[in-house]
Amino acid sequence: MPEVVVLGVFAADLAFRADRLPRVGETILGRGFGLGPGGKGSNQAVAAARAGGRVSMLTRIGGDAFGALALRTWAEAGVGTEAVERAGDEATGAAFIFVDDATGDNAIVVSPGAAGRIDGPFADRHAARIGAAAVFVTQLEQPMEAAMRALGIAADGGALTVLNPAPAAALPEGMLALCDYVTPNETEAAEITGEAVDDLDGARRAGDRLLAAGVRRAAILTLGARGALFHAEGRSEVVPAFPAEPVVDTTGAGDAFNGGFAAALAEGRDPLEAVRFGCAVASLSVRAAGAAAAMPPREAVERLVAGVH
Repeated sequence: MPEVVVLGVFAADLAFRADRLPRVGETILGRGFGLGPGGKGSNQAVAAARAGGRVSMLTRIGGDAFGALALRTWAEAGVGTEAVERAGDEATGAAFIFVDDATGDNAIVVSPGAAGRIDGPFADRHAARIGAAAVFVTQLEQPMEAAMRALGIAADGGALTVLNPAPAAALPEGMLALCDYVTPNETEAAEITGEAVDDLDGARRAGDRLLAAGVRRAAILTLGARGALFHAEGRSEVVPAFPAEPVVDTTGAGDAFNGGFAAALAEGRDPLEAVRFGCAVASLSVRAAGAAAAMPPREAVERLVAGVH
């Protein structure tokens, strides 16, 4: 099976459920706590593997307990770790996650730890694996230099390249021209393009700006409960979300979409069908607590798709 290669960060997720975020200087009582595997890159790799993809993870982790958690997580999901570098004297990444107990919505602070030292030379060390990928996926939690370099290697090797521009940041000149697909959510699309993404017209304007900036195949804007907008030259279509009741926790839903989308692309599916598959993965992921722990198996995704279509 063609390989999905994911460059990104692992972070141990420390999730706190409460009625609201505390103000500065204030302490409030929470309604629950959980510790589990996370980080956008890792979540996307796990989602792609559970969705049926052959996946390799590219990252750096520390020699601590959180690093051991990362290795267990990837082993259980079937994610390849040959390109994972372990720095024994550094800490593995961690994330604070606030989950609104009433709605399941979240707010996140990430410290990448050892993965914060992923750089251009790191990408060069793993150029053979990146260049041989069928689909290459990255985000913006690791340093921009590494993402830019790896996208260039993947594009030169003929991979389909996917950039999930999260967290949103100013992108270097020419970066989008290395991307076949870019997959921001509404907030990220607005920050990157300057277009207010308050409705479908705004989403399409943001999509136009992304295409004008060089995105080669399509801008795919994830729209939460509304699904996703596939926006390409001459083709703009909303893919509806699948039923997602009950919503327990939206943490990692965007990562679930990206992982499912990448796995479907690697299988050779039509891009619009790959977006539908990604939407199904995301809809199932919000029905359980956690990020990586909530990524659904392929059988559940196929049942959901078959039931709707």
